[in-house]
Formats: sequence, C-alpha cells, structure tokens
Amino acid sequence: MDSATAARTAPREEWPEPQAKRRPRHRPSAWLAALLLAGVSTILGHRIADSDGPTPVPQILAFLPWLLAPTIAGLLLAALARWRVGLVWGVVALGGVAWFMEPYGKTDDPAGPAVAELRVMASNVEFGQGTPGLLKAVREEKPDLLFVPECDYTCSDTLRDELPRSDYPYRTASEASGAEGSVIVSKLPLKKASGLAGTLGMPGAVAELKSGHQIRIQLAHPMPPLPKQLGTWRTELAELRDYAAEGRRANRSTIIAGDFNATQDHAAFRDILDTGGVRDAARLAGSARAPSWPADLMSPLGTQIDHVLVTPDFSARDARFLDIGGTDHRTLVVDLTLHGQKR
Repeated sequence: MDSATAARTAPREEWPEPQAKRRPRHRPSAWLAALLLAGVSTILGHRIADSDGPTPVPQILAFLPWLLAPTIAGLLLAALARWRVGLVWGVVALGGVAWFMEPYGKTDDPAGPAVAELRVMASNVEFGQGTPGLLKAVREEKPDLLFVPECDYTCSDTLRDELPRSDYPYRTASEASGAEGSVIVSKLPLKKASGLAGTLGMPGAVAELKSGHQIRIQLAHPMPPLPKQLGTWRTELAELRDYAAEGRRANRSTIIAGDFNATQDHAAFRDILDTGGVRDAARLAGSARAPSWPADLMSPLGTQIDHVLVTPDFSARDARFLDIGGTDHRTLVVDLTLHGQKR
C-alpha cells in the first residue's frame, strides 16, 4: 500500500484538527475595551474634524485631557483580553489624546519696542457671590483693567463703593441681576463703545493710555454649551470672533477678557484665535492648560474657560489663576506688555 492510499484510509480520529480561530481569552474585557475606545474615538474624531458636534460632544471636549483615563483603561483591558486589534487601537487613541493636549496657538513675540505695561484681571464672581474675595484680590494685585462677569446689582454697587475712586475712576457695565450683569473697572480712561449683544452682559469700551495709544477692550461672557443652548453658544462665540477680526483688519490693539465658556479644544474658540487673529495670554505665559473652572476641584483637574485674548502687539510675562472663594471660577491675572510698531 502506497503512502497516498494509507493517508486516505487512516482512521478519522488521526486526521489533524483544523486550527480554531483565535479569540480574546476574556471576552467581557474585550467588549468593555471596545466600548471605551469607541467613545474616546468619537470625541477625537470631532476634534480632528474641527467640529464641536452635538451634545454631549462639546461638553466632553471641554475636559479633553480627562480622556486619558478611559483610553488607558481600554488599553489595559485589551491587554488583559490579549486582543491585538484593541491594543493597536488603544495605542493610537492614546497618541491622539496626547497630541491634542498640546497647547494651541501662536506664541511669537512682537518685534516693536515696549509702549506700556498692563495688568489685566478677569473674574467670574458667580452671581456676585465672589465679590468679597475679588475685592481682596484687587487690592493685592492692583490690576489696570478688571473684567467681572456675573456681577449683579449688589456686586456692581460694592465695587463702586469699596474700590477707591482715586485708583479706579472709570467703569462701564451691563447692569443686571444674576448672571446677566457684567462690569469693567479701569484705572485707564475709557471711551464708550457699544459692546456686544448677548444673552448675558458683554460690555465694551476703548481704553486710552497716557501715550495716546488706544486699546479696544471687550468683556466676554457667552452662554455655556448647555444641551439646548448650543446654537446660542456658537452664535455668541462667533460674535466675539467677529469683534476680534474687526480689530485685526483695522490694525487696532484689542483685549477680550472674561468667561468664554469654551476651551482650546472647542472649534468655536479656536476660530476666535485663528480668524480673529488674537492670542491667548495664558498660552503666551506658559499656562495654557491651567484650570480655571470648577474651582472646587483640585488644581490638576478642571478646565480653562476663563481667558484673556490679545492682539499680536501684546506679549505676556505672567499668568496666574487665583482662588478667591465664593465662586466656582478661579480669577485670572495676566501681566501684559504692549509693543509699538517695529522701527
């Protein structure tokens, strides 16, 4: 009997069994890993597409660095399940989160000579509740320009009565109750400006330096990205973008400061930086990811939604976030230098 005949007549139980398709050993771990990585990938996809997307994408984008936690968990679960596709997926997602955690925006310094030094403070006092702490911070920091969103009638009256008129003789305000009130207080003379129309108060003015240089100043307080208010949020951020772009076209120095209810991970905020031609002073000073809200979380947590945006003729030496108490926001203090035209 030849070998071919022997192979055909061999008992069936001696035939080699076909190799079973390899599957994850811990299927529940693999499914959970896929669920976590799919969620992270959805958010990253909107970030890559430069889109804020529908709820809950904008709300999650505000805390983009927190995506490290589900990404690492998904990666560990994929390793536990010995799921090769999941391991690759997790590594790619982790790299994507790390990439977008990098600070956004230009940082090159102005080339012209220094014209003036300014200290700017922006402080959302949460319906006026943080006013006592704000007063203490103002007395210690002595800002030249103070932007106060959510400054209600009582807050506005307190700032008028408690801050020395000799130090802060100038102000412009959207007088209102609750979150709709906002105030700008200044050491510098202010000329009236129309401000921006919004659900919450956003007054504006033109500050005049002793040198004769004029600076357009605008308080920012668009609606937050609540599930039923996304359209309003985008519209009011677009108004701030258009205000910044107007100053860029006219080559006029501009400061926009306050509670933007948006971070560098929101496309609508990046549009202000890119189209409006302004820069984030905290980014210039090396504090791009320092959290400003909510203040009751530990410092590494939270997100930065309070900003001071400036035109490229400003440089920033320092940016600090202060806990003043009574409010869910930290107060931002920025030291700016205004530069003239290069000679």
